[in-house]
Amino acid sequence: MIAGAMVLANVVPMAGATGSLMHTAMVTGGEVAIVAIVFGSIGSMVYPLVRAAARKMEARTSASLPLAQIEDRLDRIERGVEAIALEVERVSEGQRFVTKLLAEKTPSQLPPERP
Repeated sequence: MIAGAMVLANVVPMAGATGSLMHTAMVTGGEVAIVAIVFGSIGSMVYPLVRAAARKMEARTSASLPLAQIEDRLDRIERGVEAIALEVERVSEGQRFVTKLLAEKTPSQLPPERP
């Protein structure tokens, strides 16, 4: 065997034969390096083209809504968030009030425990 080479064995069945024929191919480290360089070069040329095409397609879909519609939608979202914040503040104020009332009650005012 050659140093730095890989052996690939393919078993090829023959028509009408009960056994099989063993075919070996030697792949050297230089051949692997050549294949890696070729595929790396092709990949480095194709990747920017595919990326540019994807950006172009993305730009078409994101610009489909006019700016006025986007502003109206953001305005509605902002009003909704403000309304939710106001309601949360009301609920938390009620919670603080109830907690304060329960903390101020004396034990005699609490209902008796049930067994």
